[in-house]
Amino acid sequence: MEFSAEMVQQVWDKARANADQNPDTWRRDECGAWIRREHYGRQDSEFGWRIENVSVGGPNTVDNLRALNCANSYDRANGRAHCRLAADLSNIPAPERVFEPRNRPA
Repeated sequence: MEFSAEMVQQVWDKARANADQNPDTWRRDECGAWIRREHYGRQDSEFGWRIENVSVGGPNTVDNLRALNCANSYDRANGRAHCRLAADLSNIPAPERVFEPRNRPA
């Protein structure tokens, strides 16, 4: 499915921003996996992402669309994300910042 540049940006803006990273470049999907803005549609990237409609039979409106890391998917029947990848926050003490986003198997 092709989406307009405006729709891609609106869906990006809905993804979770993180105070430690520039929200114009980095966000996290519903599984917590890092996604990188310019990697939209890149399945060959650890931070690649796509837009998925999460509504059973619903139209492709901003309310029904989610940004998901290419490794993750959405189970419409159960209404929840199917997570294969999540952010790797291991070995980062709670008060410290995340300097280099990285993912790990969920």
